[in-house]
Amino acid sequence: MRDFDDSTLWRISGFNRVRLETGSSGFARLGLATVLPTTLLADLRRLDADPAASDVLEVLAACMRHREAALLCIQHDGLVWPITVFPVQQVYHSPRALRAAPGDGLAQATLLTAEPPGVRPPGHWMHERIANADHYRPLLPLLWLLALQGPRTALLAEIAGTAAYRATRRLADDGLAAPGALSSAAERLRRETVSMKAIAGWPGMSPERASRLLNGLYLVSALLVTRAHPAARAEPRSLRDRLGSNKPPR
Repeated sequence: MRDFDDSTLWRISGFNRVRLETGSSGFARLGLATVLPTTLLADLRRLDADPAASDVLEVLAACMRHREAALLCIQHDGLVWPITVFPVQQVYHSPRALRAAPGDGLAQATLLTAEPPGVRPPGHWMHERIANADHYRPLLPLLWLLALQGPRTALLAEIAGTAAYRATRRLADDGLAAPGALSSAAERLRRETVSMKAIAGWPGMSPERASRLLNGLYLVSALLVTRAHPAARAEPRSLRDRLGSNKPPR
């Protein structure tokens, strides 16, 4: 079995063969935890019950919420990318940077497995299985990239619903950048607390762009979500909608 530090990524056929033979991805080899922490596991099982929500971004959001490390095997462009996220240390480990992935962006990336980490974070007091230092990379740019370019086009479940939003930091504070209208919207969000619908209506924005922006800000801990703000009130239905809802069934 090849080493986790090998810079050559597995093809999906080889990955599936190892899973069939061993029951695991072949990467989680610390020999300590055999399952993910209970709180994170419960969240992931909730996502599994809703196929529409069980995607790469939702699982990353769960890891960030619980501040728990996890090994995520992501399928992209016929290859398996083993990404170990360390929310506390704000780094991730991968043989190669996901931002260098080939193909037409990350819109087709899918999560194959979520497992306990196969390596330890830099500086861990138990030096065994701390990997090559060159394979540890800043986590926030990865989260931001997947929010803006990944497969999810709707709001994350944790921040969806009747809510108002405000950005708490400038993107530049975290070394992040957004293209075109997203950059203007992110800056405007630092001055205004508004609904999702309002953001989608700003120049150059749309429901998908607004969702991606808010998801990205949430993942990098730069988003304030409030349910009590006046802007969070549900949009009133039109008179026609109200009258239509009172019509007796035919």
